[in-house]
Amino acid sequence: MEWLNYHHLLYFWAVARYGSVARASAELHLSQPTISGQVHRLEDVLGLKLFERSGRRLALTTVGRGVFRYADEIFSLGQDLMGMLKGRPSDRPLRFTVGVADALPRVLAQKLIEPAFEIEKPIHLVCREDRVVEDFLSQLTGQELDLVLADRPLGPGIRAHAFNHLLGESGTTFLAGPKLAPRLVRGFPRSLDGAPCLLPGDQATVRRRVDQWFDDIRVRPKLVAEFDDTGLMYAFGEQGRGFFICPTVFEDEFRRRYEVRVVGRAKIIRQQFYAISVDERLHHPAVIAIVRAARQDLFTGRAPASRRGGQAETGARSRTTTRRVRSST
Repeated sequence: MEWLNYHHLLYFWAVARYGSVARASAELHLSQPTISGQVHRLEDVLGLKLFERSGRRLALTTVGRGVFRYADEIFSLGQDLMGMLKGRPSDRPLRFTVGVADALPRVLAQKLIEPAFEIEKPIHLVCREDRVVEDFLSQLTGQELDLVLADRPLGPGIRAHAFNHLLGESGTTFLAGPKLAPRLVRGFPRSLDGAPCLLPGDQATVRRRVDQWFDDIRVRPKLVAEFDDTGLMYAFGEQGRGFFICPTVFEDEFRRRYEVRVVGRAKIIRQQFYAISVDERLHHPAVIAIVRAARQDLFTGRAPASRRGGQAETGARSRTTTRRVRSST
């Protein structure tokens, strides 16, 4: 068994937490050379650099960020242990960090993440957003993220150790404000020809499929605006600036949140949604809850069961829809 020197880890954690050797020295009441020497010793043992110079400051490397996250958990658990021995109950939440690709509708992202709050242990949710799913890769492989939610899987050419878990798929519904919708319902989809249109930006997978569908049926809507922020698209759609799209399986949620009506539906425009993780066998209870609720409830139309803990599936292999991305060499 390989043993870790936790004194070295503590000094590293303090430098990372307080932002400098000087601050860590003051907090730990140790000399700066002592702390610097112990951090270098930890790097030597690990064979990896944990800090790099960024101007006059120390910045964590990708590996350093992953090590810091583990160290933070380790020392938080230590505090819990001391509290338990002194008879104090632990209320420390389970940290759960999720990356959300910009192309994923925020209404959908919220519905996907909600089951994480229903597990037995309280969670501390951290949501991070980025333009495309590939931008999350270094954080995912560095253990800074537990999960990435996206509208498409990582491609087979991506050199990363990651797994795509299909959550579900849906057709596409066209929505519009109450003034615009009535004149578009009649004769759908031909009615969309020349009609004002709001669409997701070209980074969204569904955008390419909608454009192709318009070409196939020879309909040319008037593109009024396109958005990376789909929430802004829905707001303009509610104001009647143009028709817009949503996943059919969530159309009732959109109608409840926005004053819009259904114009029509296109089953052929398929939208798929993925959870991406570094594990083929899911372990984090919040991740298990999200994947299970999506597959059993959200994309089937069934009402969700209350208090989904997911503990019974801990360590279970994800379904056959899981696909591995080629590992790095």
